[in-house]
Amino acid sequence: MTYSEISCDINFASIRNLLESTELTGRKNLFEHEVYKLLDCLNICSAPEVIFIDKNKQYPDDMITAIPGDRVVLKIVSTEITHKTDVGGVRVVENNPGIIRSSVEQMIDDVSCNYAVIIEGEGGRGSGIYHGLSGDELRRAVKDNINGVLAVQHIPFSGAMGSELILSLKYTREFGMVLGAGLGGTDTELFSGILKKDASFVTAAAAVTDGTEFLSLFKNTVSYKKLAGHTRGQQAIDIDASLVDLFSSFIMLGNCFSISNPDAAFVIDELEINPFILNEAGFIPLDGLCRFSRPEQITPARPQYKINSLLHPKSIGIIGVSTTRANYGQIILNNIIAEGFDKSGIRIIRPGIDSFKDVVCVPDLESLDIKLDLLVVAVGAGQVPGIIDTVTEKNICESVMLIPGGIGETGESKSMAKDITGKINKSRAREDNGPVFLGANSLGVVSHPGKYDTLFIPEEKLPKERGSQKRNIAFISQSGAFMITRLSKRPELDPAYMISIGNQTDLTLGDMISYFKDKKEIDVIGVYAEGFKDMDGLCFIRALREAVLKGKSVVVYKAGRTAEGRSAAASHTASIAGDYRIFESCVKQAGGMVADDFTQFQDLLLLAGRLSSKKIRGSRVAAVSGAGFEAVGMADCISDENYQLELASFSDITGELLKKLMEQKGLLSLTEIKNPLDLNPGSDDETHLLAVKYLAEDDNVDAVIAGLDPLSPATDTLLKSQGEIYSFNNPDSIVLKLSELTDKYDKPIIGVIDAGKLFDPMAQALTEKGMIIFRSADRAVKTLAVYMEAEISI
Repeated sequence: MTYSEISCDINFASIRNLLESTELTGRKNLFEHEVYKLLDCLNICSAPEVIFIDKNKQYPDDMITAIPGDRVVLKIVSTEITHKTDVGGVRVVENNPGIIRSSVEQMIDDVSCNYAVIIEGEGGRGSGIYHGLSGDELRRAVKDNINGVLAVQHIPFSGAMGSELILSLKYTREFGMVLGAGLGGTDTELFSGILKKDASFVTAAAAVTDGTEFLSLFKNTVSYKKLAGHTRGQQAIDIDASLVDLFSSFIMLGNCFSISNPDAAFVIDELEINPFILNEAGFIPLDGLCRFSRPEQITPARPQYKINSLLHPKSIGIIGVSTTRANYGQIILNNIIAEGFDKSGIRIIRPGIDSFKDVVCVPDLESLDIKLDLLVVAVGAGQVPGIIDTVTEKNICESVMLIPGGIGETGESKSMAKDITGKINKSRAREDNGPVFLGANSLGVVSHPGKYDTLFIPEEKLPKERGSQKRNIAFISQSGAFMITRLSKRPELDPAYMISIGNQTDLTLGDMISYFKDKKEIDVIGVYAEGFKDMDGLCFIRALREAVLKGKSVVVYKAGRTAEGRSAAASHTASIAGDYRIFESCVKQAGGMVADDFTQFQDLLLLAGRLSSKKIRGSRVAAVSGAGFEAVGMADCISDENYQLELASFSDITGELLKKLMEQKGLLSLTEIKNPLDLNPGSDDETHLLAVKYLAEDDNVDAVIAGLDPLSPATDTLLKSQGEIYSFNNPDSIVLKLSELTDKYDKPIIGVIDAGKLFDPMAQALTEKGMIIFRSADRAVKTLAVYMEAEISI
C-alpha cells in the first residue's frame, strides 16, 4: 500500500457535535482535554489519559488518582491563558490525592498572581474583561476566569532539541486552511528564527496537498531528521507511514472544517498540537489548543469567461476624454489608436460633440448605439459610483476598466469601495452575471493580441516596439508603476499582455491567472502581488499549479514581506497582505518561482520567456570563462547550499575534445580541463564558441553558463565605431555566431558580459538575437538556479 492510499477513518460527526456543545457553553475554543477528544475522532494517535478537575467541585480520591503512573502533570485551564508555562501553570506532582488537591489550589493562586503581573507589565493590555483592573481586583478577575486544572498522565521523554513535533492547522484569509509542521516544544519560535528557512518549519495549503506530498516537504526539516533518528548517535526508525497518516488526517480535517467547504457548519480557525512526542506507542500529543468559528458568507465568483471581452474587445468605450488637453482619457485614446484598434469600434462618451479624432462620440452611456465589450473609465473617483449604478443595472458592457485611484485606498474612501463592491456582487444575480471590473486604481492594459493599449503613459515616455516578434508572456501587476518600470528597464520583455489589476475591486489575481493558464500562446505568467482578497490566494495557487502542469512558467514577486512592507502595501492598494512565509511556501509547492527582489523578477521573467522552448533535464551546470575570478565565482554560486544546482562532470569525449581544442590554440599548458572551465584570457572567439558547443553536446550537462570575456584582447566585442580591429561585426565574432549556437540546442545556454558601459552594444546585440545575457556571473547563476529548480520540480 502506498502512502497516498492510506485512508484515515475520521469521525467528522463527533467533531461537529464537540464543537456545537462547546459553542453552547459560550466558548469558541477547546480546552486541552477537549482537543484530545477531537484527536480521538481522528483515530491516528493515542492521547494521554486526563481528568478535568473543576475548581468548583469536589472529587473522591479514587477519581483523582485514576490516571495510571506514579506522577501526574497538572495544567491550568482557562479561556484567557494560552501559554501556561509562562505563568507557572504546569507542574509535575506525585499521583497522590492530597498532594494533587493542595497543588491544584496553590497553582490557581500562583497563576492568578503571575498572569496579573504580566497584564500590568504590558500596560493593562489583554482581554477586554480585564480592562481598567489592577491589583487585587485584577488578580480576583483572573482567578474567576480559571476553570480548573487538568490532571494529565505523565509521559516521560527526553525533551532534547528536535525530539518534539509541532503540528498545526491555521485558517488564513488568503489560502484557507494551512498545514504546518516543524520543531516543537517551548523553543519553536527560537529555532524558527535562527535556523535556515524551511529547516525548522514548513507549511502548505491543505486544499492543494496530501500527506505524502507534505511529508516530502517535512523531510527537509531538522525535526524530521531527529524524529527519524538520522543524526549521529541515534538509531534510525521508519516513521514515514505514521507521519503520512498524521498529516493526511489533519489535511482532511482542515478541508472539512473550512470556508471552502460549502457544507461546513464550523471553521477551525486554529488547531495546534505542541508538542507531539514519539515513543513505542507512536505519536503522543502533550498539549493542544483549538479555536473555531461559524463560516462567513463567500463573495460570489466572478464570471471569468468575460475576461476575454476585456482583453480582446471588438468595441471599446472611453469616459473622460478631453478634447482640449492631453489628460488621461485622451492619452488612453491616442494609445488605443496607435496600437491599431479599429476606430469604428471605439466610442467616446462625451456630450456636446459628434466626433473627435474620427471617433464617434455619444452624450452618455444610455445613448450608446452598440453594446461595448470594454468600457474604460478615466474620470475622478467621485464620478465612479454613478457610472457603476448604470453599468450594473443596464446591459451596456461586458467589462469595465476602472482607472481612477482613491477608491478603497484611504479610510475616507473605504465606504465608497464597499458600496461599489456590493453593487457589483448584486449584479452577479443577473442572467448574464453582469460585467467584470478591472481596478480600481488600474494604470491600464496592453493587449497586443487585442490590438489596444490603455496605459495613460505617453508614447514619448514609454516607447513600445510594435513589431511582430514572438510575445509569449502575460504580466499581471497590482502596481502599474512596477509594471511599466520593468518594461522601461527591460524593453526586450515586451509581453503579449500587461495588466495593471489595481485594487482588485472585482477581478482578482486568482481570476487572471486562471484565465491565462488555458491560453496556449502564453508560455510565461509574471505576477507582482501585494495582497489577496479573501480566499483568492487559494484560487491563485490552484490555477498556478494547473498552469505549471500545462508546461507554463510562473514567476511571482510578493511585496509586503515585513510589518512595514505590509503596511505600505495595504495603504497603496487597499489589500491586506498575508504572511509572506506561507505565501512563498504555497507558490513554490505549486511549482511557481518566487523572486527575491525586483531585479531577479525581471531577470526570471525574461529568462523564462526566452527559454520556454528549452528542456530542463536535471540540475547539472557547466560554466566556462576566460576570466579566472568569474570561473571560480560561478563555481561558488552553483555549489551554494541555497540552491540545488551541481557542477556537471564532463564526459570523456567532451574532455578529449576540449583538450584537443586547447592544444590547437596553444593554451593547454595554461588550462585545466575541469568544470568550471577557465579558458585563459588568450582564448579567442572561436575557442569560446567551440567550448560552449562541446559542453552543450555533453549528455552530462543540463545547462551552460558562458562568460564572454569582453575585455580580453583576443575577442571581438566592440561596436565597429569603437575599434575596427575588435569589432563584433567581424564575421567570426562570438556576437554573430553565439545565437546560432544557442538556437541549435534544446538546453539552456546563457551568456555573461561582466564589463562596463563600453560593452553595452555587445550585450544589446546578443539580446536582440534572442540570447539571455547577464551583466554579472553571480546574478546569472542565481537566476538560472531558481528557474531550473522550479522546472525540475514539475
